Amino acid sequence: MSLLGFLVLKVSKPRTQVRPKDIDLFFTSVSASTVSSMTAVEMEVFSNPQLILLTFLMLTGGEVFTSLLGLGFAKLNFTQQLISKNRVNTLQVPHHAPPNAHESIELAVVSVPQSMNREQIDREFGSHGIIVSSDDKLKYNSISFLGYAVLGYLMVVHVLGSSLISLYISVIPSAREVIRSKGLHLLTFSLFTVISSFSNCGFLPTNENMIVFKKNSGLLLLVIPLIYLGNTLYPPCLRVLIWFLQKVTKREEFSYILRNHREMGYDHLLSGFHSLLLVATALCFNLIQFVMFCSMEWNLDGLEGLNFYQKLVASWFQTANARHAGESVVDLSTVSSAMLVVFVVMMYLPPYTRFMPIRDQENDTKKEKKSPVDYLLFSQLSYLVIFIVLVCITERKSLKEDPLNFNVLNITLEVVSAYGNVGFSTGYSCKRQLKPDGICKDSWVGFVGRWSTEGKFVLIMVMFFGRLKNFCTRGGKAWDLSKL
Repeated sequence: MSLLGFLVLKVSKPRTQVRPKDIDLFFTSVSASTVSSMTAVEMEVFSNPQLILLTFLMLTGGEVFTSLLGLGFAKLNFTQQLISKNRVNTLQVPHHAPPNAHESIELAVVSVPQSMNREQIDREFGSHGIIVSSDDKLKYNSISFLGYAVLGYLMVVHVLGSSLISLYISVIPSAREVIRSKGLHLLTFSLFTVISSFSNCGFLPTNENMIVFKKNSGLLLLVIPLIYLGNTLYPPCLRVLIWFLQKVTKREEFSYILRNHREMGYDHLLSGFHSLLLVATALCFNLIQFVMFCSMEWNLDGLEGLNFYQKLVASWFQTANARHAGESVVDLSTVSSAMLVVFVVMMYLPPYTRFMPIRDQENDTKKEKKSPVDYLLFSQLSYLVIFIVLVCITERKSLKEDPLNFNVLNITLEVVSAYGNVGFSTGYSCKRQLKPDGICKDSWVGFVGRWSTEGKFVLIMVMFFGRLKNFCTRGGKAWDLSKL
């Protein structure tokens, strides 16, 4: 997807006369497909067709969309398991079987095409004696119903969200003037914003991200729920949706989904107890950040001109985005170092982190087999340290000559932001140069936009690693850090 996005961005015509570099186009494509929103070029460089392409990359790279594809594969895999089980049971019929077993023996020579779905199997081979238990039928139908529920969840959020944002911009003159002055299409902006926020990418068609809309509290309040619905609170919301559908339709499949969340094989489907813990943990993290941000950054330069209500909404919006969304209403380079450290911690935590003060009986009963490779892999923190060291090596000249912009804290925030697929960045300011070169020009790009080509490639690796980190979360098991 990243390579395809890069090729389309390269052959399509940008809005400006100056074309971005190939490395920056590939970086942007990777950033969109991994929903990282790290920016190496200004977003207003891209034309409307290019924005539509980035919208497609963000949609297909979002966690909810990819999990929907996973449900489709799970359904196909379960169908093949049923076929294989019937074949095995048939082949085990002994040669001295009684005469009434001839139907099962005949079943052994039936050829079942791999592409057949469950309905075709029932219609084509029901006469041959393929027996599917009621439990298997219920599980199969439950997987299908779960897929329909996720698809409906995805469509309703996007259609309703884009409609509300379009309506708000059409009604509020200040927001409408921003869209008009930047030459953006209202429908493109609405879809782009909804898909970016729901997939927790953080891209916006404006150079300033959400800074230009910081006084439009209504728009910020429309975007905040999208951030929660597509990330930290997706499992609880999905469970509430299935519970509601069960109450309305009285379908047995929805009851089965609620009772057997583990058997469904859908990682985003948590038990009711775990969903409550996730909600409590997520709200607690957001409350801690919100209180700290209001107490430390209330008089921030980026919040000047806002009234009390607007500051509260802007602060809530900024802290809500620290958990993997990455949209901003303030310049992060003006935020205190203590708050940046808090953002780094929040970006590092996985979206479904939850505090469990009591023993988890559900996980205790689950025995996991670990291969030797699990013990040879590094931990996530180890990989992050390696990436930070690599960036410090590639940017060692800038670290020496431009220490106010290129410092370890800014590099750490950039790397952890890419790893968490967030998109927070302190940016780059020509005013902070110790030795002004006279040709430096400020632009609305992320800090990585000023890195060398080698440094950008390292961050590309970090974005891919962060998007696929679920496949190597068991690393670091071989280390024993005890004192004895």
